Amino acid sequence: MKILTFLFLLISINGFAQSYEEQIAKHREAYKEDFIKDSRSPLKKNDLQNLHFYGADSTYKVLAELELLKNEKVFKMPTFNGSSSDYYRYARVNFNLDGKKLQMTLYRSVALLTNPTYKDHLFLPFTDETNNKETYGGGRYIDLDAKEIKDNHIEIDFNKAYNPYCAYSDGYRCPVPPEENDLPLAVKAGEKLYTGEKKHQK
Repeated sequence: MKILTFLFLLISINGFAQSYEEQIAKHREAYKEDFIKDSRSPLKKNDLQNLHFYGADSTYKVLAELELLKNEKVFKMPTFNGSSSDYYRYARVNFNLDGKKLQMTLYRSVALLTNPTYKDHLFLPFTDETNNKETYGGGRYIDLDAKEIKDNHIEIDFNKAYNPYCAYSDGYRCPVPPEENDLPLAVKAGEKLYTGEKKHQK
């Protein structure tokens, strides 16, 4: 009986691993398709072969405790082209990753608040110790949705971390991740360095 229970658990665990890998694979396929659909995308179909990702790893999917921030003033988040975009600090998130207690800040774009499609969009830009080595030097982004907050918690999946458009081409206003979201560890999940030639817009 114990052997049967063990085998059932093993099958369940393997099934979960496969389904999670499939889920991330589908997410990445949709991510690639968006480049082709977006008229202002820096990449064309032939460029997609130069996109690379870490293998799906569910240990990089964390449930974070969320604390809403009140009376936050709009501030200008610098971008890589020297301009800035208006954001405000929306919430603080606390979670454990790789045995470390970590804290980050979620932001909301002032411009997107007026767009019904993106009014619940939460922006999580971050840097970590893989930057300039295995991942883009300017950090990566994760998109979240305010509707996904439940009981003051939100799921953060670093497997869905992606590069800003500035990783592929100049001429874009990509926000620079604030220092408060600089993680003191290597996040070996999500998108890696782009291996194609960086484009220069005229």
